[in-house]
Amino acid sequence: MRNAYLDKAIELRRNNVAYASAQIVRRVAPSSGKPGDQAIITADGQIHGWIGGGCTRGIVLKEALLSLQDRKPRLVSISPNSQPNAAPGTKIYAMTCQSGGEVDVYIEPVLPKPQLLVFGTSHIGIALAKLAKAMDYRVEVIMSKVDKAVYADVDQYHELSSFTPTADYQNSFVIVCTQGEGDLQALLQAINLDSRYLAFVSSRKKAQSIFTDLRQHDINFDQLKKIKTPAGIDIGAKLPEEVAISILAEVVATFRESSNTIIDLPQAKSSSTSAGPTAPPKLDLKNDDFYINPVCQIPVQKSTAKYVLEYSGEKVYFCCDGCKVSFEKDPEKYMVEA
Repeated sequence: MRNAYLDKAIELRRNNVAYASAQIVRRVAPSSGKPGDQAIITADGQIHGWIGGGCTRGIVLKEALLSLQDRKPRLVSISPNSQPNAAPGTKIYAMTCQSGGEVDVYIEPVLPKPQLLVFGTSHIGIALAKLAKAMDYRVEVIMSKVDKAVYADVDQYHELSSFTPTADYQNSFVIVCTQGEGDLQALLQAINLDSRYLAFVSSRKKAQSIFTDLRQHDINFDQLKKIKTPAGIDIGAKLPEEVAISILAEVVATFRESSNTIIDLPQAKSSSTSAGPTAPPKLDLKNDDFYINPVCQIPVQKSTAKYVLEYSGEKVYFCCDGCKVSFEKDPEKYMVEA
């Protein structure tokens, strides 16, 4: 089991795919999960490993997806009893399974390292690539003519004339630092990447001139507004390495922003979790195999659900026997709330 977990983690890391890691850290019998049990949860809702069944599985799935959204770890406590002594910040859920038991689960997002695309062969570009590699970023460079002697130890080289934007670059950070050598052509390629961050190393005056040329190539104002220029945070930088630091500081700030979501997720009922300063984000699972349990608002995988009822011609799926029993007592109440 441990080897399978590690193999999956290595595979996802190698492919630069975000996932959440969940591990049981405390257990009170008779819950099926035991301390040390681990699982990997990917953004499509797939669970690899074992973290318990019933409502525990659904709660861990939901909180794992939320951790990918807000990019923060969390400790989740699932118990049939109130827990006044729970550590501050613990997210508390009611154990609705009739079998009982308690578990505490630590969930942590594992995010893919940023991917930097550098256009040009300027001194700033060289400094950017060097510093980004020191930060363990993936770095690709796009040059008028590939010369591997210019950039040492980057991950991939491209020639500008044959470079083709793909969906793989949508979460990339792109810096155009051509500085007079193919500015227009590089920006036309960079804009089509639809990247997460796009900066143009240039003075405002020069940028306005280039933007006028871009408008002649059917680039609209909304696209132009995405280009950050001058590039980087204003730290009074003069040297190429200093400019590179200011740009990477802006990249880090963008990368760490909690508002940059990876996945849209379901709204929890206020009674399901401990009170917090802000309401949990709304959840909207895109996978058709998932169904939001109307009793506890926890996602259930329809293909593996053990507890299913039919109500008013519609199949209703439950994470555990406790939710099914509650629903049977007052189905209209839960369906109206849902």
